[in-house]
Amino acid sequence: MPARVKPSLPPLAAIRAFEAAARQGSFTAAGEELGMTQAAVSYQIKALEDRVGFALFRRRARGVELTPDGARLATRAEEALDILRQAFADARQAHDETLVISVLPTIAQQIIAPRLGAFQIAHPTIMTRVEVESRLVDLLAGEATVAIRAGLGKWPGLATHYLLPGDYAPMISPAFIARNGRPAAPADLLSMPLIDADDEGWAGWFRAAGVAPPCCRSGGRTLFGTQALTAQAAIAGHGACLLNPYLFRAELARGDLIQPFATVWREAFSMYLVYPERRRNAPAIRAFRDWVLAEFQAIGA
Repeated sequence: MPARVKPSLPPLAAIRAFEAAARQGSFTAAGEELGMTQAAVSYQIKALEDRVGFALFRRRARGVELTPDGARLATRAEEALDILRQAFADARQAHDETLVISVLPTIAQQIIAPRLGAFQIAHPTIMTRVEVESRLVDLLAGEATVAIRAGLGKWPGLATHYLLPGDYAPMISPAFIARNGRPAAPADLLSMPLIDADDEGWAGWFRAAGVAPPCCRSGGRTLFGTQALTAQAAIAGHGACLLNPYLFRAELARGDLIQPFATVWREAFSMYLVYPERRRNAPAIRAFRDWVLAEFQAIGA
């Protein structure tokens, strides 16, 4: 099927002259804005009127006034030129801007660091900087360009894209099994060393597995603060830990970690990509958004 031929546009110089004259209400002022003479603006407008077949302005002693047809066309012309101006501004910004990515430590280690090189190869003009932090950066104030954060997905002024559920399951290592044996049932974990035993996730997981959680624990409590560090302690055989299976697929595939039970506990918080809503169409943000959503989809999130 042959491609549809689009209607031809009038010369861009004529459109710019018309749009400027419509905003300024004066051919002289439009000429000053565009670096043209009043006569040159008048010529461009006349050429455009000949092209469209109707008058765009009424010439007055003290300036010009849009006709009803001219007013309708001026609104659309201004919108179109604004889109072009913004597109070129965004392109310049994408070339010059550093894409600052604020990301939680475990996401940085398990997802971003091993894969960001591919994004940089695909987008060589976008400079990137990863800031690994757990605090909630103020994106609206420009503390970062985008962020990956945990929450309920509702932050005023921010666009949000769901990435990953807050799923957790116990994981152990071959070293753990060598020291403690392999748990045959969820209740067996109650008598085994647990990393971050104070974590409320353990109570949630035991309930999900049909086991009454212990009312209290004493001694042997370790709070590493990030899943990445907790996983390292588990790999070393120091105890069973709760981890998000999506984030540790490589370790599970290699056998460094073992998920002894299929039961998972899902917390209220999920992982989201966020950035200022007003910058939704910025080229650097759009490129990173498309890339990171594809990466999380690839890990089955």
